[in-house]
Amino acid sequence: MSNKTGSPFLLNWDVAKKDAGKLLRTFLFEQGISKRALTAIKFDGGKLTVNKEEVTVRHVLKTGDTVTAEFPLETGSIGLLPEKLPLHISYEDDYLMVLVKPANMNTIPSREHPTRSLANALLWYYQEHSIAATIHVVTRLDRDTSGLVLVAKHRHIHHLLSEQQKAGKVLRRYEAVVEGDFQEEQGEIEAPIGRKETSIIEREVREDGQYACTKFKVLQSGKNFTHLSLQLLTGRTHQIRVHLAYIGHPLCGDDLYGGQLDRITRQALHCCQITFIHPITGATLTFNEKPPADFLQLLTLIY
Repeated sequence: MSNKTGSPFLLNWDVAKKDAGKLLRTFLFEQGISKRALTAIKFDGGKLTVNKEEVTVRHVLKTGDTVTAEFPLETGSIGLLPEKLPLHISYEDDYLMVLVKPANMNTIPSREHPTRSLANALLWYYQEHSIAATIHVVTRLDRDTSGLVLVAKHRHIHHLLSEQQKAGKVLRRYEAVVEGDFQEEQGEIEAPIGRKETSIIEREVREDGQYACTKFKVLQSGKNFTHLSLQLLTGRTHQIRVHLAYIGHPLCGDDLYGGQLDRITRQALHCCQITFIHPITGATLTFNEKPPADFLQLLTLIY
């Protein structure tokens, strides 16, 4: 695969005996190539080859053939400005990156914060390293949530990782500090979440909302605060924040959902672990990141 400026993004496969006789279209669908991607390859400057000869999707494959999909070149995101900002890279290869987002930084620009986002910093990095890609964030975090973020370097890789997400195979674990002492050591919060009618930002538990489920485990309680480990079984906007407020334990520092600001000035939530299957190699990858200093300082109230 190549993903440098001026070079196409390529994927190659060797045709096994079990795939002999299949149409190229069928074979590519089975490799996770979407109809949208095939259309882009056909009309936007890509091509399909078998044994280095350009073919159509109706080509019939034989055992031992080498199939190559050459994707159209990507262009930078329109309206997104590259900015030279610190970028903490936990992992990088030709296909994806795992980044560490600090608190007080948007994952992507918003109307209120149009610059200085993780996406702005990433675009600068791409340009500096001649990576021909636009920004494909797979797992976003709220502005004041810190921790690990998964990014794809190509829209096809984004598609494959998004399909993993839908299947529940991209797993994220969070740490949080909430107000109050928990009675249960572990459990699940199942409550549908929807947009609050009086706000364009705030969410709430409501009967007509989307199904949402959050698993929690108490790591330590003390002095009317609790340190939690959390896992999302669904991915609704503000899910952890809404669910914890709903059961009477808002995140410390989350004043939007009832948390107090006297101990920390942002929601005490950190994505500490992410696990996923590499979309090309098939390897299961896990990355861990310790919480930042303000979160660790908050833990001294409990431990």
